[in-house]
Formats: sequence, structure tokens, C-alpha cells
Amino acid sequence: MSGFGVLIILLFISSIPVIAVFIWFRLARYPFSLPRFSFSLLAGAVSFFSALFLQSIFADKNEFFYTAGKWGFIAEIFVRIAFTEEFSRLIVLIILLSAIRWLSSAKQRDSGLDANISAVTMASASGLIAGLGFAILESAVYGASNPGNALLRTFTAAPLHGACGFRAGSSVAMFSERPVSAILRFLSAIVIHGIYNFMLIIPGFIPSIAAILIALSALASSLLVIRNGMKGENV
Repeated sequence: MSGFGVLIILLFISSIPVIAVFIWFRLARYPFSLPRFSFSLLAGAVSFFSALFLQSIFADKNEFFYTAGKWGFIAEIFVRIAFTEEFSRLIVLIILLSAIRWLSSAKQRDSGLDANISAVTMASASGLIAGLGFAILESAVYGASNPGNALLRTFTAAPLHGACGFRAGSSVAMFSERPVSAILRFLSAIVIHGIYNFMLIIPGFIPSIAAILIALSALASSLLVIRNGMKGENV
């Protein structure tokens, strides 16, 4: 199969979670409008490129990562990769959610927001979708550069980024009233992301299984919180 064919397959597989979430929201009749869904997905794609920019800046400091021993290795995983991607997603989500809040104020009420659904729930859902949008592009780029491990990354990157995006989105909405909880929520995204990357680097079957379980369990807990929030329960 040609490289282009592999790329199309990877894009399709990594898009399945986004399609599944879209169908879930529609079937459950969640008040999450199509424009909001689309812009959240676009925000994730934009954050991918901003993450690449930040990582290129850190690349200039490669002598530190490669000469600091095990601490440099840890910094490579948790700072240059996990932090830059989550921070990029956070900044883009701040812009997106601020724009939504401004439009909501202009119209007195966001057309997709139900009175019983908290802003944290809606921001969490936006973050989830943004994370899935990020994963689509990352899977394509990673698959093109490292096809040997592309399948595992494709199946697990979307759940991982969706779960981390959920945490980034909720931290934005929580910050004004619960800043400490919001910071901890964002830091949890970095930790989960870093541990996932660490497990994938370790050779062997068990670490790969651990990475899959980390990604899927983090996503499952995120989906549960969104479902409960959409029912009007507190997040």
C-alpha cells in the first residue's frame, strides 16, 4: 500500500472517536450546537500547530535534554512534549471559550446552552472535542514519520488527547471560581500525557498495554463526567 493510502487509513481511524462523539451528542440531544462542535474541533487543529512551534523552540535546548541524564529524559517527555501540547491546547481553548462567552453575553444566552448545564460541562465538552481534533493531525504526522508504531499511536492518541483536552477545557471554566482546582486539573492533563508517553517509550508488551489502559481509562472518566454534567449534575 502506498504512503498516501496509509495516511488516509490513519486519518480515518483517528477520526472515528470524533464521529462517535458527534453521534453521541446528537442521539442524546445534548444542547451542544454544530457551530460550537466545529469550532472546538478547529481549535484542536490550531493547537497542534502551536504545539509544534513551542516544541521547535525547546528543540534549541536539546543539549540539555541529552546531557542531563535521566532528568533530561524526563524533561523531554513531560516538558518538551506533554507540557507544550497541553499548554498550546489550553491557550487556544481560552481564546475559543472567551469568544463563546462574549457571543453569549451579546445574545443574552448561548443558543446551545441549557440553563441546567454548567459552563464547566460545556467547556469540558469543547476541550474533549479539541483534543480529538488535535489527535487527528498528530496521527497523520506521526504515521508518516514512524509507520512502524503508527497503529498503536493512532488507536490510543485520540482517547489520550480527548481526555487531556477535557481536563484543559474544564480548567479554563473553573479558574475564575476555583483557581487551585483549575490548576490541578490542568496539571493532571500534563501528568497523564507524560506517563502515557513514558509507557510507549519503554520496550515490551506490558508497557504498551499500560499506555492503552491509561488512555482509555482517562477518556472513560471524562465521558462519564460530561454525561453527568449534561444531565444537570455538578461536575
